[in-house]
Amino acid sequence: MNIRHAGRSALAALAFCIATVPASAAAATADAAASPQQGAAGVTWVHPVIAKFGGVHPRPDVDMQLDPKADYKVFVDVVSADLDSDEPLHSLLRLARLVNLMGYGKVPPSHVHIVALLDGQAGAAALTDEAYRRMSKKHTANPNTALLHALRQAGVKLMVCSQAMAGLGLKDSDIDPDVTITLSGLTDPILYGQRGYSYMQL
Repeated sequence: MNIRHAGRSALAALAFCIATVPASAAAATADAAASPQQGAAGVTWVHPVIAKFGGVHPRPDVDMQLDPKADYKVFVDVVSADLDSDEPLHSLLRLARLVNLMGYGKVPPSHVHIVALLDGQAGAAALTDEAYRRMSKKHTANPNTALLHALRQAGVKLMVCSQAMAGLGLKDSDIDPDVTITLSGLTDPILYGQRGYSYMQL
């Protein structure tokens, strides 16, 4: 099936939700040791929490720094997707950067609460390699698998909407093992909003 064309209307109805829980101390400690990397023009990137993904350029001199004593609750609506790309979704890379920014700001994992809803075609990122091959135009493995696993190792709890799964005829086995199944991607944002989460769109 061609995701971009034949599967567009179906996948547009598919809402996946990803809830980020406090990152484990072990993951934060291990990844904090990652060496800074030099990018274009000698720009430095660091990965305090998630190695390899979502690097942060250090700027201790600028305004609006994170407060390590504050508690952060953010609901991220992930809508950007390019399903014909061989690279991870840019929106998921930015999600990883958000986690790394918290680490760079020395915010304790227990103070970080991020929930992300993968909406429409972006939800295909939560499929297993086998299911992704079956649904994608190029019949390739899911390029987001490693990133999802890295997020999970950093303390991310991944959830998928069971209502959308049923509508598309997807089985539980079609969902990546790092992802758990929730009741509905329609009600999750409401519930998290009631719990004081701020809204962000990627």
